[in-house]
Amino acid sequence: MASSSMTTAIECVPCLARQAAEAVTQVVEDPAAAEELLRTLLREIAGADWRGSPPVVAQRIHRVIRRELDCRDPYAKIKGDMNRAAERLVPGLREAMAGQADPREAAVRLAIGGNLLDSGAMTQVTAEDLAHHVDSIWTQPLHGSAEDLFRAADDARSILYLADNAGEIYFDRLLIEQLPVEKITLVVRGSPVLNDATVEDAVAAGLTELVPVIGNGSDAPGTVLDDCSQEFRRRFETADLVIAKGQGNYESLVGTARPVLFLFTVKCPVVARQVGAPVGALVVSPAGTATPSPRTRMVHD
Repeated sequence: MASSSMTTAIECVPCLARQAAEAVTQVVEDPAAAEELLRTLLREIAGADWRGSPPVVAQRIHRVIRRELDCRDPYAKIKGDMNRAAERLVPGLREAMAGQADPREAAVRLAIGGNLLDSGAMTQVTAEDLAHHVDSIWTQPLHGSAEDLFRAADDARSILYLADNAGEIYFDRLLIEQLPVEKITLVVRGSPVLNDATVEDAVAAGLTELVPVIGNGSDAPGTVLDDCSQEFRRRFETADLVIAKGQGNYESLVGTARPVLFLFTVKCPVVARQVGAPVGALVVSPAGTATPSPRTRMVHD
């Protein structure tokens, strides 16, 4: 099963190299070992098949990191810190959301704003930083329609909600609670990559008590359909609506014929040009509204 995802172009390479360098500095303490690993990763980027989407190249980078460090989840501590910080924010955010003129749109804004909790993006912030951004989240232009999201969810019989990052998944819960939960299955990564959410993070956020949760069978920081499990692909093919969080999911699924609604924060100029919204914008984008040209590119969720 293939989708018309975006391909990796030359302007993506500096971002991939930056992501590799930041990954090394976050998970390797010894400077000599960090330099050696980074050189290995740069060779991996150069040797990768750039016809794939950036999440495919990033998947290759992080497989090498886990192999070289002999560690299943080098980001485990970072993810735990993000989850705990996000959990502390939730009560205040829930109260602030309820005080908005449209609490349902507020939930959409918070879920998209939480997408900034990303160890692979140029605009990454901590959960504590995000608390200072909440005021702007309420007033920032929303590119797309929250009402379209809720209308599509009401009309659907089955919904797949594709999560993105740890920490962010707590903000996803605020939105999922506003949706018809009886229709929703939450999807997380099949195994650890970067700070992306796995089943353990869904458990920590209490989402397994709210909706069914499955892994997608893949360790790509996006949704690379050919790399996902048969169970996930079957659900993807039969869902009436797919809600996909994050740029990585946008990169790997944009152009698919399935009914996908993307929720993400614009994190780089390439994406900004693609969707017609500035860096930092909150985007609700149905599939097909921003179908890329064959060589237009961006990087990571």
